[in-house]
Amino acid sequence: MRYRRTDVKGGTYFFTVNLAQRHLRLLLDHVEILREAVRTVKQ
Repeated sequence: MRYRRTDVKGGTYFFTVNLAQRHLRLLLDHVEILREAVRTVKQ
């Protein structure tokens, strides 16, 4: 897909993460690690 991206101060964004093996609970079990990684990158 082609998304439009603009640099708007105070704007928000989202992304979706899926596993190839959707039956695994990996993302649920380790969501805090993902959140911390996003915080680190944003800094």
